[in-house]
Amino acid sequence: MVTTATTTQGNAYDVALENFDAAADRLELDSDTREMIKYPERMLTVTVPVRMDNGHIHRFEGYRVQHSSVRGPAKGGIRYHPQVTLDEIKALATWMTWKCAVVNIPFGGAKGGITCDPKHMSLGELERMTRRYTSSILPMIGPEQDIPAPDVYTNSQTMAWIMDTYSMTKGYPIPGVVTGKPISLGGSLGRNEATGRGVSYTIECACEHLGLPLKGATVAVQGFGNAGSIAAQLLHEAGAKVIAVSDSTGCVYNRNGLDIPELMRMKSLTGHVQGFPESEEIHHDELLAMECDILVPAALENAIRADNAAKVRARIVAEAANGPLTPAADRILDGKGIFVIPDILCNAGGVTVSYFEWVQDEQHLFWEAQDIYNRLERVMKTAFRDVLKLHLDQGVPMRLAANMLGIGRVAEAVKLRGIYP
Repeated sequence: MVTTATTTQGNAYDVALENFDAAADRLELDSDTREMIKYPERMLTVTVPVRMDNGHIHRFEGYRVQHSSVRGPAKGGIRYHPQVTLDEIKALATWMTWKCAVVNIPFGGAKGGITCDPKHMSLGELERMTRRYTSSILPMIGPEQDIPAPDVYTNSQTMAWIMDTYSMTKGYPIPGVVTGKPISLGGSLGRNEATGRGVSYTIECACEHLGLPLKGATVAVQGFGNAGSIAAQLLHEAGAKVIAVSDSTGCVYNRNGLDIPELMRMKSLTGHVQGFPESEEIHHDELLAMECDILVPAALENAIRADNAAKVRARIVAEAANGPLTPAADRILDGKGIFVIPDILCNAGGVTVSYFEWVQDEQHLFWEAQDIYNRLERVMKTAFRDVLKLHLDQGVPMRLAANMLGIGRVAEAVKLRGIYP
């Protein structure tokens, strides 16, 4: 099973702070600026009592963290997962700040979550939990303040419940309070596939930079959720050969390439990839160590660590997930000459199209799908070029270059705004 390793392989927030310090040192940021942008602005922990289907009350714990509002409203997803912790949410909120700055959209970073197991909850239980959680964090969210979105094990239906709960409290519909909503409630075309599409755009750029033809390139994808499956589909359509795919149930492999559209159909029908025809079962660890051109870790944090990084044999590691590499793994891959597309660049397509959705909601004017794809491609490829330039000019790894770009932009904003009072 693919799980987060924050509790067993190091703390995700410690990783976020270590990455911040490395970039801040390289940027030579003064201590005053560091104090203002390093730590979250607000952290809320809430009790979420829910009446379960059996009639009993179960208490869940929820979080909402706003890391920064220096460049605009806070922005970040809400995840439902058994291993959600406050430190994980703090780390994800921190990364969101730098991510929004890297793609140069006017948002800061936030994140939320509930420690629960949604796979063992009914739709009614999920709705009641979502609405109670929304009521608890309601003073913190709003279209000009903090805009949630889907994340791990949440979706457009979850966002519809949040939008409705918030709107009923205010007394009128406010679609801009969340993004990733159903189209019929003010959602945006292209939002569902935005993260995976952004991953594919950055992989295209990396292949072009390295002189690696995408057509015929071999790809392994760890995690076949929304981001991983869409990235696999788009790379398959571009002529790449996706030879291995995993999800929480298992890992399938075919050296001649998997039929990705058929695998996606099976996943949607059965909820798993295990037992896919014309494939063989392999262990999750074998996928990460597989000889391939492009490895896409699209599961959860800390998948590649000091104990397994040396086994990675891909030419490109494209981080569709948040924080799939630890700092120790980063150093090992850098020493092996592996080109890493860091998470705050690689998976920023989701928040970019969330920004487009928010703009459309605020303007009450909606765009065509191709217009959104064109805008997303322009944003992602511009951000890639900006990070690559720092990487080449400064002689630093891509992750450090991305962090320098994002942190530098936030530092500039905080210096211009000053401190109140």
